[in-house]
Amino acid sequence: MSLMVSISGIRGIFGSDLNPQNLTLYASAFGTWVKGGTVVVGRDSRTTGELCERVVTSALQATGCQVVNLGITPTPTVAMGVLLHRASGGIVISASHNPAEWNALKLLNGKGEFLDGHEGKEVIDIARSHRVHFVDYKKVGKALCDETVLENHIDEILDLPYIDQKTIEKANLAVAVDAVNGAGSLAIPRLLQRLGVSKIHKIHCTPDGQFPHNPEPLPEHLEDICRFVCETKSDIGFVVDPDADRLALVDEYGHVMGEEYTQAIAFDFILRKKSGPVATNLSSSRVVDDVAAKYGQTCHRSAVGEINVVKKMQETGAVIGGEGNGGVISPDLHYGRDALVGIAMILQFMAEEKKTASALKKDLPEYHIVKTKIQLDEVNPDFVLSHIQNSYADQKMNTEDGLKIDFPHGWIHLRKSNTEPIVRIYAEAASKEEATKLISDVQNAMNTL
Repeated sequence: MSLMVSISGIRGIFGSDLNPQNLTLYASAFGTWVKGGTVVVGRDSRTTGELCERVVTSALQATGCQVVNLGITPTPTVAMGVLLHRASGGIVISASHNPAEWNALKLLNGKGEFLDGHEGKEVIDIARSHRVHFVDYKKVGKALCDETVLENHIDEILDLPYIDQKTIEKANLAVAVDAVNGAGSLAIPRLLQRLGVSKIHKIHCTPDGQFPHNPEPLPEHLEDICRFVCETKSDIGFVVDPDADRLALVDEYGHVMGEEYTQAIAFDFILRKKSGPVATNLSSSRVVDDVAAKYGQTCHRSAVGEINVVKKMQETGAVIGGEGNGGVISPDLHYGRDALVGIAMILQFMAEEKKTASALKKDLPEYHIVKTKIQLDEVNPDFVLSHIQNSYADQKMNTEDGLKIDFPHGWIHLRKSNTEPIVRIYAEAASKEEATKLISDVQNAMNTL
């Protein structure tokens, strides 16, 4: 497998595709792109993270950048650090939900947002054309550490007009946390403490990069937290991925509520407080359309990818946005997926309404979404999508991002990944069986290739 280079980041298996040489190339290209400004650098807990941080920091300094190192910290906290330091950009050293052998560089601009297509292409072009600008010894940048950014992030969450620490404290909630030994291991418990949660139960909260289960927070990977919620008699369980920008929920019975309902519940909470449209991506559940309609609002859709949702939010003036993978984006805080603000919203919702986690979900329409992926190996993903499009030519389609096919009883969305050599397939219907059949039908069509 070769190094994966896209606007979504520079990603690969460490020691194979990703190595100090290409880390230096792309970090120094980014330093050149920001013209030697201040760059905030944070990482998740992967065992290669500290090494990558040293390489990236040195490369940035060599281009004249002043570097602010945050150490192990959530991706949304790095974004907040960019804003706090009025930096020219940020680098997150994290391969998100990929297994422990992977690592990556994720690049933020001076607004704390992931690079858009144009910005990302500029950085990639600098790297590939080797137009990196290194400074002489008198202009080498300095590096410093800042251990205050997480507290600032939490301060900003507590200062949101719809988050009230006293209300949450009075609710006397017990909360379980599975941070998959990632960057949220210290950050999420600290947030809960500051929010006034009375009982905090932790599992897999040692930030050593030893992921105890598949780090993608999907239902099939969450058996530990489901048992743990029941054992500790917790009111809710929160699960994050290694860089803590995605959030999954487990109800008080130990049932996974699903990442799709993270943003739906957050939308429901915010639309009770503020009037305005919302935004999400093409692969997200129809439940968010229903939530928006309940308040007389429109749900706008974008191509998959955090920056695409952000652009749609800014274009439409959305009061909240997100993605069905458990991402909550609050423009009142910053334009990026943020598990911490999602946790605060959901706890506030439970405390205000005096409702259990399961009751919050029961208030929403029920859909079942099934997600899978197909390893491509040497098969061209564009050829696969074209073949499926021809097979379903009589159905309503959207080709803005891959191929989405809408049926009266559900939908299916196929798109090639920017971060892995796979085609992702999402399907949704009124029942899991119907959604599974939609995927099965498409897979059967693929078998005719």
